[in-house]
Amino acid sequence: MTLRGAERLRTELKKLKSEDRPNVIKAIAEARAHGDLSENAEYHAAREQQSFIEGRINDIEHRLSNAEIIDVTRLAANGRVVFGCTVQLEDQDGGAKVRYQLVGDDEADIKQGLLSVSSPIARALIGKSQGDVVDVTAPGGTRTYEIVVVQYV
Repeated sequence: MTLRGAERLRTELKKLKSEDRPNVIKAIAEARAHGDLSENAEYHAAREQQSFIEGRINDIEHRLSNAEIIDVTRLAANGRVVFGCTVQLEDQDGGAKVRYQLVGDDEADIKQGLLSVSSPIARALIGKSQGDVVDVTAPGGTRTYEIVVVQYV
């Protein structure tokens, strides 16, 4: 996991524990005050929300405790494509340039340029260097990219 991904999870965990959990506890208490719990939709909805929040807290805590956090700026990869680096690629078929950072599966968001390290493109790029041409077999067919820039930021 990248440093940025770990920080994002820590922020979400803090919000869940300090804001969301107390709010749902208040909602459960208010719903209980309305009487019969067997037919109280507000109570059941609040309990379901509490279950979701507790599950998410456990999931984040587990991920953070088992994660190996990589500080990309300290990598000495000698220009090779590795986990956490940012690459700029040029499509050899159309000339379009794209920029991706290779991140863990939990952090991936293609709209923000965060590419999962287990994706077909990332698997084809790992270990390659700037200037290399790479063929990527993806569900849409085979594409050819040139690695224009490799950065560790």
